[in-house]
Amino acid sequence: MAKNLDQELEKALAATDGEAASRDAAANDPSVQGTVVPVAPPRTDRGSRNLGLLAGLLVVAGAVVGGALFGFKEAAIYALPADQLMSRSGELTGRRVRVEGELVPGTLAKRDEPCEFRFRMRAGEAELPVRYPQCVVPDTFRDRPEGGVQVTVEGTLEKGGEFKATLVMAKCTSKYDAETGEMIEPDGSRRKATPSELEAAGQPIR
Repeated sequence: MAKNLDQELEKALAATDGEAASRDAAANDPSVQGTVVPVAPPRTDRGSRNLGLLAGLLVVAGAVVGGALFGFKEAAIYALPADQLMSRSGELTGRRVRVEGELVPGTLAKRDEPCEFRFRMRAGEAELPVRYPQCVVPDTFRDRPEGGVQVTVEGTLEKGGEFKATLVMAKCTSKYDAETGEMIEPDGSRRKATPSELEAAGQPIR
């Protein structure tokens, strides 16, 4: 029994020594040294991920541009004479617009509680009623019997046909006389210049 065990051990040792010798021989063999075994690169989905990212960026950019264009369209302010606004009332009601015209003489009125100015402006044959819920208007915005006061308002046309203004600008038709420091009205009369008129004429405010 012991003899059989000894033989088995000798065989196992011999086999182990043979494998080691084979490895050493392969390591010392010049034909084997320096040989590079090609290894296949790992598969990745980088290309697919890049395409997906690009598509996502394009979608976001399109949404941003579309929103900007839509917002610009909604925020756009039309500028037109009062008669054109009246003829396009169905289209422009509720839209923010800028309207130009002439103050109808004798129509400017003010209410103190709450503060509000009301007047009518005209262009061509049309007259537009305007409501300006503020306490102050420009100094150049005055009701003159001879007319000629050019007015520009910004705001929205309401469903009832009345214009609710958020801004009123008036162009003074008077001329500043630098020699006397007075304003010359279209009818030739003279009056003292207001601070805003002096400022517009480049003169020191007195």
